[in-house]
Amino acid sequence: MKEQILITDDEKEIADLVEVYLCNEGYRVLKCGTAADTLRCIGENEISLAILDVMLPDSDGFSLCRRIRENYLFPIVMLTARVQDTDKITGLTLGADDYITKPFNPLELVARVKTQLRRYTRYNIASAPSGMEYDIGGLHISKESRKCSVNGSEISLTPREFDILWYLCEHRGKVVSSEELFEAVWGEKYLDSNNTVMAHIARLREKLGESSRKPGYIKTVWGVGYTIE
Repeated sequence: MKEQILITDDEKEIADLVEVYLCNEGYRVLKCGTAADTLRCIGENEISLAILDVMLPDSDGFSLCRRIRENYLFPIVMLTARVQDTDKITGLTLGADDYITKPFNPLELVARVKTQLRRYTRYNIASAPSGMEYDIGGLHISKESRKCSVNGSEISLTPREFDILWYLCEHRGKVVSSEELFEAVWGEKYLDSNNTVMAHIARLREKLGESSRKPGYIKTVWGVGYTIE
């Protein structure tokens, strides 16, 4: 079965353009123009990845991303005309996996879609040997099942969030820099202006029931990085 991409954008010309490029790469494409239609479409179809516009007539992409993340783990790419860093951080904090601004090169968008699908597919194949898990003060994480729980209650993590937490657990007691964490999890060159790691750590802490001021598991070593002790 071909991977199915959902495009949510009320600008028909943009949605049609992206559809052409994705179809040329062999993907199946579904298109929606509103948040309501998007949620209904996701409930009725097997979605491999969603491309969400931030500005929608009945909602916004951030709220829609949050709603999707309540039940689904497939990759989400935010698409918007906004260029502020705060918007990018907001999207990533709410569970988006990537962010691209308009106007954009369709070939770049297709490349990012391929990257996210490749990672998602790899992360969801049980390839780790049995027994690869950690128990740290009530935090239990298993690489084989890709599940995580805190004090017996399972928490839902995106593939990216899981891999961040696993990497920190794997390097327990060591301070991991943002650069090391980004290059290990994202597999790309880290830029000094990149706030992606910070946004994902913030979201991860929220799910673990902690804050930066009162860290329970993930501790910040200012100017150096993050650690789990």
